[in-house]
Amino acid sequence: MNNYVVKLSDNGNIAVDDTILVKDAQSAAGSRILEGFKPLFSAEAVTRLEKAGYIMAGKTQVGEFGLDLVGEFSYYGTQEGTLTCAAANVVACGEVKAALGVDMNGATRRGAALAGVDFLKPTYGTVSRYGIISCAASGEQLGVYAPNVEGVKEVMSVIAGHDEKDGTSLKDASYTYVTDEAVSGKKVCIIKELLAKADEEVVAKVNAYADKLRASGVTVEEISWDMVDVANTAWQMLMTAETCNNVSRYDGVKYGHRAEQYKNIDELYVNSRTEGFNFLTKATILYGSDVLSKNRYDDCFGKSLKVRRVVAESFAKLMESYDAVLTPVCSKSAYEAYEIEDAFKTVFEESAFTAVANLIGVPALVSGGVQLMGKAFAESTLLSLAGSIERAGE
Repeated sequence: MNNYVVKLSDNGNIAVDDTILVKDAQSAAGSRILEGFKPLFSAEAVTRLEKAGYIMAGKTQVGEFGLDLVGEFSYYGTQEGTLTCAAANVVACGEVKAALGVDMNGATRRGAALAGVDFLKPTYGTVSRYGIISCAASGEQLGVYAPNVEGVKEVMSVIAGHDEKDGTSLKDASYTYVTDEAVSGKKVCIIKELLAKADEEVVAKVNAYADKLRASGVTVEEISWDMVDVANTAWQMLMTAETCNNVSRYDGVKYGHRAEQYKNIDELYVNSRTEGFNFLTKATILYGSDVLSKNRYDDCFGKSLKVRRVVAESFAKLMESYDAVLTPVCSKSAYEAYEIEDAFKTVFEESAFTAVANLIGVPALVSGGVQLMGKAFAESTLLSLAGSIERAGE
């Protein structure tokens, strides 16, 4: 199958991105540093799907540690031309029923929007993170790609629920998702500050989606919400700091890439990591190190934690008046290949559309090339809003 790093079954129906462990299959998170690593167990989400009778089709390529836009900077194949997301593509092409992906900085949502499929990043803690290659534990969440909301609902109903092996897992044993709530009378807002960051084609797509919601009886209003940029900055600081800490375990000693040339243990660490990480990962590590440094910790990391609380409170207040937020998920309808030296700045700018959901753990659904966000545990509302439009288009 196209886009697979590792093919697992000819009759498989679920693809798994390369940041999610599948027993005995290489799981490298798109990085040379983990080349050849084959886990002895599978992620909890994979195990639950297999117990329910699903078959893992293969591992799909991701950008190194999911830090790029849609997967363009993988050690196992850098993209040229128009950028695509492997997991979203195999779903869009009908090669699999659905796919699992880890949303850490919006790459999964951007990829789904560009491929024209659905992706749900669920409420933080509702799906086990056990068995993912973690970078930013406080905001990353395993989610589902599918052709439509019915496919998302089907897979989410299997994988969601408490897992004692995951310290961030919430206590509910299971969660119920529906796609057919009555949407007439619901209220949705569009954030002006995010529309202003998108090009004319994307703005037109959001406005067209809003018109379809109105046709279903939904009230849609444009509002101003001044938390967009501060939320993105706070999440990037937290994400880089946590990534810096988490990837420090990859040193060329226990598994993965080990440099051939070194004179002592310090050189082994330095040379292995220099060879094993790409430019974007190194930039993230350096930025995260600065955020965590003694002179910057309070002003950067500590303040970002405070901003997280402020944004969460502000969003909760917003959701007292609305059932969902409609936003772009990308600034443009297609990304072209670019130099990796520009990646850190490029991803930072694009993450303005996705950072809120990662920062405060609320659900975000991509459907029809746009994004719907809601309050915690409001997945069914988001699925029903998108479902009303998907069904109308049949």
